[in-house]
Amino acid sequence: MTADSTSSANPTPPARSAAQLARENEELRQQLFEAEELLEAIRTGAIDALAVQGPDGPRIFTLEGADQSYRTLIEQMNEGALLLAPDATVLYCNACLAGLLDAPLETLIGHSFEQFIPAEFRGYWQKLVAAGWAAKSKGGMPLCTTGGRLRPVALALNVLGQQEAPVLAVIVTDVSAQREISVIRARVMAQNALLEQQQLRLQAQVQEVAATTRILEGLPHIAWTASPQGENTYLNRRWFSYTGQNPQSLTPALIEAQLHPDDLPQAMLCWEQALAGGEFLELECRIRDAAGTYRWMLGRALPWHDEQGKIVQWIGTYTDIHEQKLALARIDEAQLELRDNNQQLTRINADLDNFIYTASHDLRSPITNIEGLLDTLRQELPASQRLGAVGPVLRMMQDSVDRFKRTIENLTDISKLQKESALPRTPVALASLIEDVRLDLQPLIQVAAGELTVDIAQCPTVTLAEKNLRSVVYNLLSNAFKYHDPARPARVLLRCRPAPDGLIALQVRDNGLGLDLREDRQLFTMFRRLHDHVEGSGIGLYMVKKMVENVGGRVEVESQLGEGSTFTVYLPK
Repeated sequence: MTADSTSSANPTPPARSAAQLARENEELRQQLFEAEELLEAIRTGAIDALAVQGPDGPRIFTLEGADQSYRTLIEQMNEGALLLAPDATVLYCNACLAGLLDAPLETLIGHSFEQFIPAEFRGYWQKLVAAGWAAKSKGGMPLCTTGGRLRPVALALNVLGQQEAPVLAVIVTDVSAQREISVIRARVMAQNALLEQQQLRLQAQVQEVAATTRILEGLPHIAWTASPQGENTYLNRRWFSYTGQNPQSLTPALIEAQLHPDDLPQAMLCWEQALAGGEFLELECRIRDAAGTYRWMLGRALPWHDEQGKIVQWIGTYTDIHEQKLALARIDEAQLELRDNNQQLTRINADLDNFIYTASHDLRSPITNIEGLLDTLRQELPASQRLGAVGPVLRMMQDSVDRFKRTIENLTDISKLQKESALPRTPVALASLIEDVRLDLQPLIQVAAGELTVDIAQCPTVTLAEKNLRSVVYNLLSNAFKYHDPARPARVLLRCRPAPDGLIALQVRDNGLGLDLREDRQLFTMFRRLHDHVEGSGIGLYMVKKMVENVGGRVEVESQLGEGSTFTVYLPK
């Protein structure tokens, strides 16, 4: 039963004979031929209606007012044209649209137009279609060709006919060319804007050049400009008045010819280096004037950049420095002469030192002999004669010998002073040194009924060769007590304190006789004494000044006659 039931529910179709198949095939071929004729008739306007099979059966669409002239116009349009049914079926399209979509007409008419709408634009397309059925609508979107290429188009949609089956007319305009034109137009506008900017910059540069020219013409110096490559573009009137050249016949060779032949190679080398590096140039050279005389000039050149940092031109000047150059040459000659004189003086000083040393050494022997002869003479003379007239003569002779010996010792000290100027400087305890000097001067201090006050708390040590520092302190203190005022006890203050400029001040103040500072130039002169009533050699202050100046210090004096003096020695720390 089951088999019978199955057989009755699904009857097997009867087999068709070859004749039946051939007949069906011929019928299908005839239907296809009729369809192609129908499409051709619609395209050429031979018919005004189209039957389309729908779900409710075949529907007839009538193309009203379709005469041959309008059809020819639509077919020759450069825009695509099509008619759509409410379900987006293509009822008609022209050849231009078929070309835009790269699709044969037979694949368009009778088929849905939405096959050419990209998926991402389906919603936008449906909005355009809905607006077109309601009234009119326009828009733009790409259509997808049969090859898959997107083509941008502009769409205009409008309802045609008022009968029961209206159609939607769509005009499709290819805007790819317009986009290319827009791109080209944008490029042209950008290029024009760039040209306008360049023109404005050029005008600004021209105005700047004009302003620069006015400035350069007002300079009292020679002024010039050159291109970024170094070619001369301008020379102010000062050049032509100086050289006497004609502006109308000026050439680069004539400009170079004005430079001194000895200076031209170096000047050209400096100019080439400045051009290569775009850097500031400064040089000295000689330029011939209209009279044929070469004068020294200071040449300067500076690159002038635009807003982008590119060199626009070079601006340069020549300044006459001939007189300064001659003055410098004279100074160099004077310095050379001074150097020669210093060398000669150094040799003379060395000769004098040798002479002093030799003289003091050679004179010691005869003085010693004279002193010995005096002693022998005093011993040989009878006592009566020594007490008579001969005695004072012998004492005067002895005094002369003593003075001669002291002079020789002073000369020896001076000679040693010159040689000891380079003694190493070491920190010296000032308190112990002053005490040693005070003990040596104790007899002199007692004679002057003197009193020495020491204030060195701020400078307990002084950096100097100990031997020289002792000599400085000894001479200043000995003079302070030696030249005391007999009418009052001697009061001497020695103090040391820091001074400006990194120095220390060692100061000795007394209440002695005082000095006439109108003769201060002679105060430190060798063997010069301003008070002759007191015994002295006149070289103490000279030695003090020399020792202090040898280490970069100085000596200052303040004094009033009858009141006292203050000697201040400034020494480096």
